[in-house]
Amino acid sequence: MKVTEITAKEFQNMIRAAAHRISKNAEFVNSLNVFPVPDGDTGTNMNLTFQSGAKAVLESDSQSVGELAQKLGKGLLMGARGNSGVISSQLFRGFAKNVEKKQSLTASDLAAAFAAGVETAYSAVMKPVEGTILTVAREAAKAALKEAKGTDDAGVVMTTTVEAARRALAKTPDLLPVLKQVGVVDSGGQGLTFLYEGFMEALTGETSDAAYVPNDGEMNEMINATHHQDAQIQLNPDDIVYGYCTEMMVGLGKGEDNQEFNYDEFRQYLSGYGDSLLVIADDEVVKVHVHTEHPGTVFRYGQQFGTLDKIKIDNMRLQHESIIERDTESDDNDPKPLADFGVVTICSGNGLAELFKSLGVTYVLSGGQTMNPSTNDILDAIKAAHAKKVIVLPNNSNIFMAADAAAKEAPVDVAIVKSRTINQGLTSMLSYNPERSLAENAAEMSEALSNVVSGQVTQSIRNSTIDGLEIHEDDWIGLIDGDIKIAEADRFEATTKMIDAMLDEDSEIVTLIYGVDGSEDEAKQIGNAVTADNPDIEIEIHEGDQPLYPYIVSVE
Repeated sequence: MKVTEITAKEFQNMIRAAAHRISKNAEFVNSLNVFPVPDGDTGTNMNLTFQSGAKAVLESDSQSVGELAQKLGKGLLMGARGNSGVISSQLFRGFAKNVEKKQSLTASDLAAAFAAGVETAYSAVMKPVEGTILTVAREAAKAALKEAKGTDDAGVVMTTTVEAARRALAKTPDLLPVLKQVGVVDSGGQGLTFLYEGFMEALTGETSDAAYVPNDGEMNEMINATHHQDAQIQLNPDDIVYGYCTEMMVGLGKGEDNQEFNYDEFRQYLSGYGDSLLVIADDEVVKVHVHTEHPGTVFRYGQQFGTLDKIKIDNMRLQHESIIERDTESDDNDPKPLADFGVVTICSGNGLAELFKSLGVTYVLSGGQTMNPSTNDILDAIKAAHAKKVIVLPNNSNIFMAADAAAKEAPVDVAIVKSRTINQGLTSMLSYNPERSLAENAAEMSEALSNVVSGQVTQSIRNSTIDGLEIHEDDWIGLIDGDIKIAEADRFEATTKMIDAMLDEDSEIVTLIYGVDGSEDEAKQIGNAVTADNPDIEIEIHEGDQPLYPYIVSVE
């Protein structure tokens, strides 16, 4: 059928079909994830990103394509996850900006919007790399513009766009040696091609299953090769220069005494602290993705311009090592039966994750302070625990309601042990016994929560007075069981005073967990200071990798 005008209804159909297509193929895209480093699952990130935008479009009753495109762009930005998700959001942000005043789209409008999206995405990436999603988007847009000069059929333009995307995708291994080395095409480019195929399906009536037919025999061989499943195993963890994949969203002007935001200055400053930098901004929020050795510096810089939301940090070296271990030991042809028991915990920081796993936790969901997981996130984690009975440790009171809701929707029996802090979660695991019933474990672990005093050290972002305690901006503050009790200009002083306030005559063990902004050396100095005044106290020190809190302390 010929489509000379894309109406709001047809645009919604395009978005719906693309959302279905990327969702259906997310795991396949994940299997291609290899470049530049394993900082997340590309298919999952692109799927979650696009579903966020699609939801905004499909829930709207607007009859204007321009208005719907604005909703798509905003939804994608707010839901963007990972490098590929952020770039995808920028492709459609530029698309939306180009068509914002249009009631409907012609074939030429569609092609011009794709080209505008490419321009926006390239401007958002500090160092564009050929052989990635950007290359696929650019070549597809060029073909669309050329085709639109000779036809008024948007379906024909979209078909040409898809064909060009497939050709560009097939050539990505020639542009990135690592892709050719392991026999895969670029995962982000593949994800974008799936989205465009969804658009084509909606405009032409071509079915999803028929939409993906590789034009190149070599590409067909690549995507069907079994060795692409363990592509990441061929990368060397020592080659990762910047080890922490760091993300944050800054609500501009939502804090106190914020600096005026300048996009170029902001991006230039962060470029000195790592690579794979993406800085996306509109009038309300800034979204940042960067690989760095100093995530704390990135977070503190962002706080100068507003409040932080959806922060995320992954230790890519440890992540990569776990991928190697998983791929060398697993046997996909022998699916594991459900275990009798599983435990899900929520925390941020690979060191903390390893601590929990060493105590028997089955699945660690990344999140917690300032990045609370959704009900659906927790439900997915419960399923990933792959067990008949599952215990969930929220480690944050703000997560209790979402955890309760997830438990009600779960296909297995679930108990929520309402740990309010990381310290409580770790302590409760000492009472976990897989030989007990679910109810018995929940009761014993819940009772253990009161056996620990929890302390956290972080830095104040504004002047304040709380319960008579005067706090200055940049002071180091100590929270004891959630209440601010200490404020000092010196971090060492704040931490030692906080620990002293946590101790009583029955205290025996102090556990000190240092984060990305703390250090083992300083932790040892703090421990020495504590034992100098309390010689009977035993000190344990662990690396947690947690953001924003240089030290987490428990006293038992």
